[in-house]
Amino acid sequence: MARIKNETQYQKMLKKVEQLMEVVTENTPETDPDYIELDLLADLVEEYEIEHHPIGSPSLIEALKLRMYEMNLTQNAMADLIGVSASRVSELLNGKIEPTYQIARNISQKLKIDASIVLGV
Repeated sequence: MARIKNETQYQKMLKKVEQLMEVVTENTPETDPDYIELDLLADLVEEYEIEHHPIGSPSLIEALKLRMYEMNLTQNAMADLIGVSASRVSELLNGKIEPTYQIARNISQKLKIDASIVLGV
């Protein structure tokens, strides 16, 4: 199967995928030519994106802020949840301190943040 060789090809394929997504629905049969084309092009685009536009893991600060938003938590509520003071949460969110083992464990368990993100590995 062919590969996307450069950014120009990638942009053209991406535009075509977007056009096909407007035509192909969940009711489109797998034998439909548009469905087949979308399936093939989406695989090519995904392969190119993995190689040239990888999405890395978030930092602990990004993960904490996202989880605060998702759980509708204030810094005080997060502090209560993970067993630290609000000022300690502020220091974590501002990158002034790293979590201790116990705090890291609480963050991972109580906020459901992957341990590799909490530990920065």
